[in-house]
Amino acid sequence: MKTIMKILVAIMLILHVVLVTECKPDDLPHDGGNSGTYNGHEYVDLGLPWGTLWATCNVGANTPEEFGDYFAWGETEPKATYDWNTYKYCEGDYNLLTKYVNKEMYCFNVDCLVYDTALYLLQEDDAATVNWGSGWCIPADSLWHELYRNTTHSWTTQNGVSGMLFVGSNGNSIFLPAAGWYLAEDLRSDGYYGFYWSSYNQGTHRASSYCFCSNYSKENYLCRYDGLSVRPVVPPRPVRSAQ
Repeated sequence: MKTIMKILVAIMLILHVVLVTECKPDDLPHDGGNSGTYNGHEYVDLGLPWGTLWATCNVGANTPEEFGDYFAWGETEPKATYDWNTYKYCEGDYNLLTKYVNKEMYCFNVDCLVYDTALYLLQEDDAATVNWGSGWCIPADSLWHELYRNTTHSWTTQNGVSGMLFVGSNGNSIFLPAAGWYLAEDLRSDGYYGFYWSSYNQGTHRASSYCFCSNYSKENYLCRYDGLSVRPVVPPRPVRSAQ
C-alpha cells in the first residue's frame, strides 16, 4: 500500500508540472545560477530542483518591494471592487459559477450553470501570461511547494517594506512583499500578510493561494473573488526530480 501511495504521489507531482509547461519558452537557460530578463521582466534562478525561474517583482510593480496590482483568481485586470457581484466567472453568487467548475467535487450540492474539467488556469485567464507575455505564468501549487521546500525563507524588511525573503541553494534570492489582499474595496493586512495566487483550484468557488506573515507560511484556499498579488514564474522544462 505504501509503495502504491508513493507512486501515485509521484505521478501527481509530474502531472502538476506538465500542466504548467505550455507557457515555457525554449530559449531560457535552466542550468542553475542564471538571472536575466524575458519579455522585459527580470527573473532569478534559485537553483530549484525543477529549474523554475521566479520573477523579481509582482505583476504591476517595478521593484521587488512594490505591491503591484491585485487580481481575482482567473481575472487578468485589477479593478475597484472584489466580490461575487464583480467576479468574471459567476453570475452574482458563489453557487452560480460559469467556468472552472468540477462536477464531482462541487456541482453535487449547488446549482452550477456549467461544469468543466479545467482545474488549472488557461493561458487566457492567467494574469501573468496576459500582462507579461507568453512564457510567464502564475505558479501552480506544486511550484510554490518547490519554492518553500528548497529555499530558506525568513520574514524581513527590505527598503522599509515587510515581507518574506527566499534564498536558494545557489545564494540567489527573491523578496515577496506583504501586500495584503483586497476584499470588496478595502486593502487589508498590508505590511502584515502576503497573499499570492496559485494557478490551481479544486473546481469550486475557492482557489489555492500561498499566505505568509512573520511567524508562519502555508497554503490557503480563498474565495476566487478576493484580490491577491501575482508573482510570475517561468515554469520548468524538462521536469527535474523534486526534493
